[in-house]
Amino acid sequence: MHPTAIMNCKNFFDVYSKSFSDREHVRVIEIGSQDVNGSLRSLCPKNFEYIGVDFVPGKGVDVILTDPYALPFSDEYADIVISSSCFEHSQMFWLVFLEVMRVLKPHGLFYLNVPSNGSFHRYPVDCWRFYPDSGNALIAWARRNKINASLLESFVCDQLDNLAGWNDFVAVFLKNDAYASDFGERIVDTFDDFKNGMCGEDNDILHFSESTYDFKKLLFISQVINNQIKIA
Repeated sequence: MHPTAIMNCKNFFDVYSKSFSDREHVRVIEIGSQDVNGSLRSLCPKNFEYIGVDFVPGKGVDVILTDPYALPFSDEYADIVISSSCFEHSQMFWLVFLEVMRVLKPHGLFYLNVPSNGSFHRYPVDCWRFYPDSGNALIAWARRNKINASLLESFVCDQLDNLAGWNDFVAVFLKNDAYASDFGERIVDTFDDFKNGMCGEDNDILHFSESTYDFKKLLFISQVINNQIKIA
């Protein structure tokens, strides 16, 4: 798991877990929980119940999925669902999104981290990348399916480790917008290393950028090659 995946999930729990402090029992489900080269489980507050689900048995997997588009949990089962570096491998992630909404309690949150760029990596397929408007597209899909969900925030994280080459698209969804006032803090208020941030219904884009991180690097390299930028 690349460094920003760990960092962004830690930021999520640091910001949002406080809103669950008055609840006697908090249940977290992670979709894609197998510990291949790092795990999000250690970032979750110790007093929260944590259930890891994946398609294959392995370290960090508590429940094995037999259907990629059906979560084996009852309605309104979980307080929080998280998924990192998983939706790009789902051929129909929008169906998984509806399943997440189904198993969340009305006040429940869905933390999503998906690549916005990066190499072709099949596990077993690699189908999608998410751009800044992707979060609002999923909200439109939820409401078309009569779910009153809302997007609390989203952003594209900068590449903090240039060797990894990933820009994470991060989004936090609330199942029922009626509970929006319960969540007053945002990740984007805690750090500056992101582009094209969005908060709720606000049309303003934080740290707006038309160019992707990769395009900016290519432009810089081109300028160096063409002697438009001098390197001492």
